[in-house]
Amino acid sequence: MGLTDSIAARSEELAQKWADLVLGTYPEQTQVVWRKNRDQFTNPVGSFILKSTSELLPLLLAWNDAEAVARSLEQIVKIRAVQDFTPGQALSFVFLLKKLLRQEFTKELSASGELEELLRFETRIDNLAVIAFDLYVAARDQIARMRVEEVKRAHVNIVRRANLMKEDVTAPKAD
Repeated sequence: MGLTDSIAARSEELAQKWADLVLGTYPEQTQVVWRKNRDQFTNPVGSFILKSTSELLPLLLAWNDAEAVARSLEQIVKIRAVQDFTPGQALSFVFLLKKLLRQEFTKELSASGELEELLRFETRIDNLAVIAFDLYVAARDQIARMRVEEVKRAHVNIVRRANLMKEDVTAPKAD
């Protein structure tokens, strides 16, 4: 059985392990809560992490729909873009899949002389990282634009209030 067949056969298990590795990038107390509760309403982040990892594995195996890959990545990248992560930390979850696949399949593939198949598959993960990077930059850019717009709105409101106060001060006194 080749690597892609092995990944397909263990897709659910590998998605869960990948999600656990991603959760491992969060503080320990957060990990405990998010691992216990996968409800999308009471724990949307943990739920989206598992959902994304579960969707991405089959898409990586097929590797024929970049739009679907981007859609699956988008939510988790947006979540990590607003959290207290450096860009490298925010996108490290993609490379955790490489780590997982090496842990799970290196010995088996090495013994059968098919280690090159793992290296070829890792190229897909590298491409996944590039897509994630583009999504991350777009999300951070959107956040920056929102912040600028908020400052502009606040400035307009301050000027408006200052002008109203000026009118009150300079209004002529009634006789």
